[in-house]
Amino acid sequence: MNVSDSELMAGILTRSGHQTVPHLDDADVVLVNTCAIRENAETKVINRLKHLHHRKRRHPELIIGVCGCMAQHLRDRLLDAAPYVDLVMGPDAYRDLPVALDSLARGVESHVSLTDRDPFVGLRLDKNEDYADIAPIRKEGIRAWLTIQRGCDKMCTFCIVPFVRGRERSLPLKLLVEDVEKLVDQGFKEVVLLGQTVNSYHNDRADFGDLLYAVGEVNGLERVRFTSPHPADATDSMIDAMANSPTVCKHLHLPLQSGSTEVLERMHRTYTAEAYRTLVSKLRERVPDISLTTDIIVGFCGETDAEFMETYQMMADIRYDSAFMFKYSEREGTLAHKALPDDVAETVKGERLKQIIELQENISADINNAAVGGTVAVLVEGESRRDADRYYGKTDGFKTTVFPKADSHIGEIVNVRVHSTTAHTLIGQKV
Repeated sequence: MNVSDSELMAGILTRSGHQTVPHLDDADVVLVNTCAIRENAETKVINRLKHLHHRKRRHPELIIGVCGCMAQHLRDRLLDAAPYVDLVMGPDAYRDLPVALDSLARGVESHVSLTDRDPFVGLRLDKNEDYADIAPIRKEGIRAWLTIQRGCDKMCTFCIVPFVRGRERSLPLKLLVEDVEKLVDQGFKEVVLLGQTVNSYHNDRADFGDLLYAVGEVNGLERVRFTSPHPADATDSMIDAMANSPTVCKHLHLPLQSGSTEVLERMHRTYTAEAYRTLVSKLRERVPDISLTTDIIVGFCGETDAEFMETYQMMADIRYDSAFMFKYSEREGTLAHKALPDDVAETVKGERLKQIIELQENISADINNAAVGGTVAVLVEGESRRDADRYYGKTDGFKTTVFPKADSHIGEIVNVRVHSTTAHTLIGQKV
C-alpha cells in the first residue's frame, strides 16, 4: 500500500510539473512516505529525518516532507522530534502536494527562511477521496500495484489504520478494469489488487469475486493477486474466482493473528478460531493446490500460555507456506491502547515469537522440500541479486524461484524443474 501511495504522489507531482530525480543530492524536495502499523517504523522515520537534516543544514532551501500514516497519526510528536520538517500530509491530502510545495518554494524565493515558518499541514480525512482520476507513476517491472479500496471499517483493537486512513470506500469496477487494460498496454504482466481489507470491496452490486473475474478476463494479463483480505469477508464468490479463473493466482494471504477465540474477541477480529479452520478447509477443498500465508501476533493483551499454545497448534495444524510473525506492539490511539493493558512481559513475548518462528521455518522447509522433483511455472521478474547468471521469479503460489538465465526473458512464464530448496526459495532448472 505504501509503494502504491508513493506512486500516486509521484503521479500528482508529475502532473503539476515536478519530476523525480535518481539521487538525493539532486533533489529540491524529499518526501518520506510513512507507515504507522509498528513502532519500529516510527523509529526508522525519525532516523531518516535526522539524516536529511544534516543535508538541510548545508542546503537550507531543501524542503522536507513527511507523508502517510505516521504523519496522520503523530503530527505533534513528529514535529517535536523533527522541527525542521516543512510539510506534514496525511493519506487523504495528497492532492494538496503541488500547492504546498509551491507555497514553500515561494517562501524560499522571497528569502523567508523555512525554519521561520510554520510547516504546511494537511491532515483532513476525506471519506470521498479515492484518487480515481490520478494516474500513478509506476516503477518499471512486470508487477503493478492497483489500489481498489481505501480505508477500513473493521476497527481491530490493535490497529491504527481506521484512524489514519478513514472509512472504507471502493473504486468503480469499470474504472478498475480499464486501469488494468492500461497496465497491460504498458507491459505489466501481473497486477496486485490492494486494499486495507481488500476482499470487502463492493461497488453497486459488484463484490470482490465479481472484480476478480472481470480483471482476470483482461486480454494479455498473466496473473492477478490481491492483499490483504479479511477472513470474515472470504465469500464464496471470491473462492469461486480463485478456483475457476485461470488468471487469479492460487495464493491467499489470510491473516489469522491468533489461534485463540478469546484473543480474537479481544482483538475484535469478528471470526472465531473454529470459523477460521472451517474456512481453510473450504479453501483447500475448492482450491486443492492453494498456497496459504498469514500474519500472527503473539503477546497480545492478556494472552495466557494456553491461548498462545492455541495459536501454536493452529499453525502446526494448518501448515502455512510462510508467515509474517510479530510481537504485539502497543500503538497509541488504538482501541487496545485505550482499554486493554499491555500486560504480557517482553521476555515472554520474545520467547513465544521464537517458538512460532522455529515452527514455521520447519514447516516452510518441509513444504518446499516436497516440491523437489516437480515442475513449477515461474513468471520471470529479474536478475538474481546474488548471482548475475540467474533469474528469479514467483510461482503461482508466490514462491520465489531461482534458475539459470539460459534463453529466458523477463516477463515470460517459464517451467522450472525444482532440484533443491531452502525454507524460502525454490532452486531449479528451466525445462
